[in-house]
Amino acid sequence: MFDKILRLGKETAIYGLSTVVGRLLNFLIVPFYANMLLPSENGIVANIYAYIAFAFIIYCYGMEQAYMRFVSSQEENRKKVCFSVPFFSLLISSLLFSLIIHLNSVGIAKLIGIDVTYNGLIRFAAWILFFDSLAIIPFASMRMQHKAVKFALTRLFNIFVNLLLNLILILGFGMRADGVFLANLLASFLTFMILLGYVIKQIAIDFDMQLYKNILKFGLPFVPAGLAGIAMQVVDRPIVKLLTDDATLGIYQLNYRLGVFMMLIVGMFDYAWRPFFLNHANEPDAKRLFSKVFTYFVVIAMSIFILFSLFIDDLVRINIFGKQFFPPIYWQGTEIVPWILLAYVFTGAYVIFVAGLYLEKKTQYIPIFSGTGALVNIGANFLLIPKIGIMGAALSTLLSYIIMAGGIYVVSQRFYKIEYEWNKVAKVFGLSMLIFVLFKAIEPAPMEVFGFSIKILLIGIFFLGLFLLKIINVSALSEIRESFIRVILARKN
Repeated sequence: MFDKILRLGKETAIYGLSTVVGRLLNFLIVPFYANMLLPSENGIVANIYAYIAFAFIIYCYGMEQAYMRFVSSQEENRKKVCFSVPFFSLLISSLLFSLIIHLNSVGIAKLIGIDVTYNGLIRFAAWILFFDSLAIIPFASMRMQHKAVKFALTRLFNIFVNLLLNLILILGFGMRADGVFLANLLASFLTFMILLGYVIKQIAIDFDMQLYKNILKFGLPFVPAGLAGIAMQVVDRPIVKLLTDDATLGIYQLNYRLGVFMMLIVGMFDYAWRPFFLNHANEPDAKRLFSKVFTYFVVIAMSIFILFSLFIDDLVRINIFGKQFFPPIYWQGTEIVPWILLAYVFTGAYVIFVAGLYLEKKTQYIPIFSGTGALVNIGANFLLIPKIGIMGAALSTLLSYIIMAGGIYVVSQRFYKIEYEWNKVAKVFGLSMLIFVLFKAIEPAPMEVFGFSIKILLIGIFFLGLFLLKIINVSALSEIRESFIRVILARKN
């Protein structure tokens, strides 16, 4: 069993490479845009990309999730048919969508409040969506075949080419906002060209209409769920601005981004988790395996929660070449970071619990809880922000993800009951909260030796507690070590 969990961890790390590097490069290119483009141009870029995020959900209409669910249950000689059905569906629908957007770019520019002279950017966006949609099924196929390295390298190619073309087109050719979109379009096109050889090998000239109907039935519920998920990620920003001011929103936004550490862990895990549970679902000990995965996820996630919650005030004060990580005006906002980190822990729990609905093909419940989470987030923001400021926005995010995870757990258990190790999970969570409360009660000063010592002591108590409460034991560590050795030896052979 630990061999399987270690394989999940290894693939999580490989998938995470492209995610971490991608987010790092996207973060580093922000000051480049700030210096090379006018504020109005940056506003146009941000506005169009926000709409691209929503449009991409519609372009894909759940085909990725449906393909991964159905290919795992197909016989080997049927896997190519299962690949071809969603791929050809996306090819036709994406071409149609992009042609409509391209031919109506002026009207769409007016509709979303952009000067019609920038309608060319809308056309670029249409074809970015087209090529990115065509890459969805090939990437999903790589994940299902455990081609994690190939997946990560192809994604990294896309990221580096996009960055390089931005520099060439904007610095070398003097392009403005159009350079941003043209760089993205060329990177998406070249990425698909790389994937084309893989696609040709997977394609079967056969279209199973019954399979297509089943795939659509499974995948379409992910559209409202995806739209609600995107809304949950961004809806708090305009509400914070509406109820406070631009400066407060700036403080909130930068400190919210410090939650990226947990978001990366959850995102990396999600990439590996979906093919993992689909591939192991038919094994006799599958439910026990999934239960163990949840326990270890909680242990790792809450360890990260404790580490970053205790040291976040030190992190923002670090001097780098005479400049602090965050200027002092932003330090007041660090109070929201632990709650954002915790929100992402519940996001990870949601990702694990939703497996039961995937396996039992009950995806129609997913948009119900995604939509509920989004509505709770909006309502709680309007209720809490006037009373406790940006802390209200952070707590609203946490509350919405708790409701999503809890709702999915209850429904999933009805169809695919798993005996999770709630005793251990409760101990981990309780121990984490105890350490966090002690830390807040002591309030050790940041960047001081005494405060640093207190934090190290509290972290030591936390990890010692994991052993004393028998959440982790010596025999389990020995089994993990032996499994790790077997995995390494198998790889060498």
